Amino acid sequence: MSNSSVVASKDLSTVDSSGKRKETLIHGVLVRPAVTQVDERGEIAEMYSTLWGVEPDAPLAHVYMSMIRPGKVKGWVYHKEQSDRMFSLSGFVKYVLWDPRPDSPTHGMINEIHLSERNRGLLLIPPYVVHALQNIGHIDAVFVNMPTQPYNHGSPDKYRVDKDSVPYSFNRDLGW
Repeated sequence: MSNSSVVASKDLSTVDSSGKRKETLIHGVLVRPAVTQVDERGEIAEMYSTLWGVEPDAPLAHVYMSMIRPGKVKGWVYHKEQSDRMFSLSGFVKYVLWDPRPDSPTHGMINEIHLSERNRGLLLIPPYVVHALQNIGHIDAVFVNMPTQPYNHGSPDKYRVDKDSVPYSFNRDLGW
């Protein structure tokens, strides 16, 4: 097609021939895909196991669920001591991570990681990595977090970051 009025750009390859993502992850971040087993009774998917050798392989100290309404964003936050271990159960969530750590080999890098009920996985976010989540689906999205430390109600290990200091803007037009 040689129509000079058509403006287009060629898609970049995002996965290799085996389906593995080509994107480089922020130093210390891990995405472990989950296998969902299905039979006539329903589904089962493992969320976390110490047998996986996921670093940090800290014992389960605290587990909670959170829900995000369609189009809404939770974040920007980071932790100084704990790592988050998040697992999406239902809905479609875009996890956006930013590495502001000056000594990190991935300093300044942004990752967009999409997890959903059709693409479940465990996401490990290390300390000081700033993160936020957006529900990019049409229904409430639910995820479970299994941080490496229990929540300290008297002095939470949670630091809120002003959205204007993060080099990323969420797309509020989700194409609905």
